[in-house]
Amino acid sequence: MRLIAAIFFLSFLVACAFNSTPPTSQLAPLKTVVQVDLSRYLGLWFEIGRYANSFQKGCLESTATYSIRPDGDIDVLNSCHNEEDGRLREAHGRAWVVDSSNARLKVSFFWPFRGDYWIIDLGKDYEYAVVGTPDRKYLWILSRTPQMHPDLLAGVMQGIEEQGFIRDHLLFTERR
Repeated sequence: MRLIAAIFFLSFLVACAFNSTPPTSQLAPLKTVVQVDLSRYLGLWFEIGRYANSFQKGCLESTATYSIRPDGDIDVLNSCHNEEDGRLREAHGRAWVVDSSNARLKVSFFWPFRGDYWIIDLGKDYEYAVVGTPDRKYLWILSRTPQMHPDLLAGVMQGIEEQGFIRDHLLFTERR
C-alpha cells in the first residue's frame, strides 16, 4: 500500500512540473473561505470534476473520505475505480490544518512529501466544496451527492474562474 501511495505522490510531483496553468505571479493570491467547521467537513465527498493529474489517471467514480484521527489530524482516503478493469484503487493520507480558519491544510500521502489543500468555496450547508492549490495547478469540485444540480455547478464554475482557474482544464468525473 505504501508503494501505491508513493507512486501516486511521485506522479503528483511530476505533474506539478508540467502543468500549463499561468504563472502564479500573474494571478491574484488564491482566496480561501473565511471559516471551515471541520466536524461538518468530515465524511464522504464525491468528486464532480478535477484538473487532470497523473495520480488520478484512469480513475472513475472518485471519492474522498475524511475522518478525524486521535491526534486531531485528518485521515484521508481517496478512492476510485480503474477505468480498464473496474478494480478499486485507494490512496491513504493524512491532512492537517495550517491556519485558524481551517481552510488551509497540508496533505501527505507519502512522508516527507506534502501538498497544499485549500478550501476555496464551500456550500453554506457543506453540500459542496471546491479545493485548489495556490499555484492553480490542482483543483477539485466535490459534492455530498454523486451529481450536482446544473445551476449550482454553473455558479461554482464562475467562482473558480474568478479565482484564476481555467474552466477548460476541468475533467468531469465519469460514473458508471
